[in-house]
Amino acid sequence: MSVAYRLARLFAPDGKCFDVAVDHGFFGEKGFLSGIENMPDVIRVLVEADPDAIQLSIGQAPLLQAIPGKRKPALVLRTDIANLYGTTLPRTLYSRMIHEPLEHAIRLDAACVVANLFMLPGQPEVWEQCVQNIMALKPLCERYGMPLMIEPLVMQANNAKGGYMVDGDIDKIMPLVRQAIELGADIIKADPTDDVSQYHRVIEMAAGKPVLVRGGGKVSDEEILKRTYDLMQQGAMGIVYGRNVIQHEHPAAITRALMAVVHDNATPEQAMSYLRGANA
Repeated sequence: MSVAYRLARLFAPDGKCFDVAVDHGFFGEKGFLSGIENMPDVIRVLVEADPDAIQLSIGQAPLLQAIPGKRKPALVLRTDIANLYGTTLPRTLYSRMIHEPLEHAIRLDAACVVANLFMLPGQPEVWEQCVQNIMALKPLCERYGMPLMIEPLVMQANNAKGGYMVDGDIDKIMPLVRQAIELGADIIKADPTDDVSQYHRVIEMAAGKPVLVRGGGKVSDEEILKRTYDLMQQGAMGIVYGRNVIQHEHPAAITRALMAVVHDNATPEQAMSYLRGANA
């Protein structure tokens, strides 16, 4: 079956997408819960702000899909769970796929499924688990016409900053992005590079598949809007931001500001007008 039908729901008519990630509770870290303690309210606010998609786990996706009406963001379903985000790591690390991921996705009317491809220093076993997860998931996605988003994540050593943090080294990101493509990704969700001006090289590695840029940790409004604008100018087809939206003082306003950058080619200065109105 073709993935084109669900991709048409995930991406706007201009071929771009803003996916708000709200699947952080899946990973069992208290620090990830800031701003998403009350998930029904979070989903309500986001639906009203009208991003293209919302990324959720199997346990929280019904909050979105039970909302009546034809117009609401598409569902991106998280299919894997990992235990590697804590400052103090457990004795054994893992990245595991949920059981029957495509059955869950179809029952929940998802437009896309997403899985991680971790590259952690000194932890090749976790990378191997991710590869196994993806190899099991890809044939199911092909069978049911479900787009597969792969999230190639290169991390610094856990002791570098007290917890696995993003490594923006382009020479590490590019081969992992290409590996995700070789494994069958329909969409890439990748971190920004340390030198944002070089991101076009990451997009080239994706061999024509759309690249959505991951947001990472919370930063200032000015920084996130400028970074998003610069990435979109280099050919990114959208963004997947979580904490920079759900931990914002005005989640709806920052969503609309970022939607303007992604879909309307608004400059950071123009996009800031949405936030000035919210703060008035």
